[in-house]
Amino acid sequence: MKNGTDGLKGALDKAFSEMEQGRASFTAQLAFREVGTVTNVSSGIAKIAGLPGAGYEELIQFPNGLAGIAFNIDEEEIGVVLLGDYWNLSAGDEVERTGRVMDVPVGEGLIGRVITPLGRPLDGKGPVVFSRRLPIERPAPHIMDRQPVTVPLQTGIKAIDALIPIGRGQRELILGDRQTGKTAIALDTIINQRGQDVLCVYCAIGQRASSVAKVVAHLEEKGAMEYSVVVVTEGNDPPGLAYIAPYAAASIAEYLMEIGRDVLIVYDDLTHHARAYRELSLLLRRPPGREAFPGDIFYIHSRLLERATTLRPELGGGSLTALPIIETEAQNISAYIPTNLISITDGQIYLSPKLFELGVLPAIDVGKSVSRVGGKAQRAAYRTVAGDLKLAYSQFEELESFARFGTRLDAHTRHAIEHGRRIRACLKQPEGEPLPVPRQIAVLLALTTGLFDNIPLNKAREAERALLDAAAMLPEELCRRLSSTEAFGEKDRAAILDLAEKALAPFQNNKTA
Repeated sequence: MKNGTDGLKGALDKAFSEMEQGRASFTAQLAFREVGTVTNVSSGIAKIAGLPGAGYEELIQFPNGLAGIAFNIDEEEIGVVLLGDYWNLSAGDEVERTGRVMDVPVGEGLIGRVITPLGRPLDGKGPVVFSRRLPIERPAPHIMDRQPVTVPLQTGIKAIDALIPIGRGQRELILGDRQTGKTAIALDTIINQRGQDVLCVYCAIGQRASSVAKVVAHLEEKGAMEYSVVVVTEGNDPPGLAYIAPYAAASIAEYLMEIGRDVLIVYDDLTHHARAYRELSLLLRRPPGREAFPGDIFYIHSRLLERATTLRPELGGGSLTALPIIETEAQNISAYIPTNLISITDGQIYLSPKLFELGVLPAIDVGKSVSRVGGKAQRAAYRTVAGDLKLAYSQFEELESFARFGTRLDAHTRHAIEHGRRIRACLKQPEGEPLPVPRQIAVLLALTTGLFDNIPLNKAREAERALLDAAAMLPEELCRRLSSTEAFGEKDRAAILDLAEKALAPFQNNKTA
């Protein structure tokens, strides 16, 4: 019994000795914390008192892991945009400064993932693997760090690649009324980047959850998620998340650009973004302007889209191509937000509801669409084959409108109208079927040389399909030249025309009226 008591006493003495040593060596570490109090909570925003050192756009930490961004820095209170579910937040709750701005995880580990603007996974594939964190708001590259747009970004859509070409590093706006196929064009472009060494970022801003799920399923079905990142805010998310979503997606894309990769980013759509910012600004009692938008509504989009560029070779030579989407109302492209975006971007693709109703898909209005940069980056084969196509199509649209009055037409005008109808028929393309360059060139060359003119309109689609099947058999060396920067030679032209004539011969038995 005595031995047991002695052993316990020895253990206690040793423990007390260690405690004394620890107390002697302990140095108090004082951590400075600036704590404030919530004074008011509204739909997506909160007012805070007691954070005198907080800066503009600083990240503010709320209870239960909720974060916010300091937007209004007034003398007595701070207006904060909330980035999550604020239902349990109430007046009197303590908040704390973080000393940093809002950032997002970036890295090649995000490829193939579906995440929120905060970097949280939505695809059930486990934690997000990232290389570093970058602020969502970053300055655009300086002018001297950029280089001209010289490399095309093939969309796989004949009407765009031939008539409204897009270059890597360009900003091309897609606009039109709702349900006219804007997202379909963006998704076809993403699908066409398979094997093109282009990474893609799709940013869904305030979309319905069912629509986003459909987009992700479509990308997975086509194998496009292997090189894509999807950043999602749903329709029931707070407006603060919708506001930061495109900036977070841009930072993810910029990281990939800065390591030398070519990146395509789609903002779907900036109408929801502008409305979310208007809602936040009005709740924060900022002065409203035209259509109740705040005065800096132009700036929030310009500073986003200016981040798209092509970097100089010494900076990695990567590129960031932006396809912002905007929704018009009643075909009014001169409304406030559409005109802002048109003035910021390097061209626009306008989708007409009238063409959509007539079954002309994609419903691209060639007359109202333009690319201010991509023509300089267009493949030589396209410039040779489709140089006069846009003019011929525009003339046809005017003559077709004129012919509706029942006016007698001369032979030349009738031929122009019939040729234009073949152009319109051949520019139709099913959704989800982007075409490689050689097959597009074969159709466009046959079109411009008049091989389709003797084919009845009701057989034009079938004839085009036969030509596309035949074009798949073109020699590899010829396909390589068509997809490169090499000039389009007479031998190549003759080879494609010979193939086209043989493929279309069975359909040219009947003459058109």
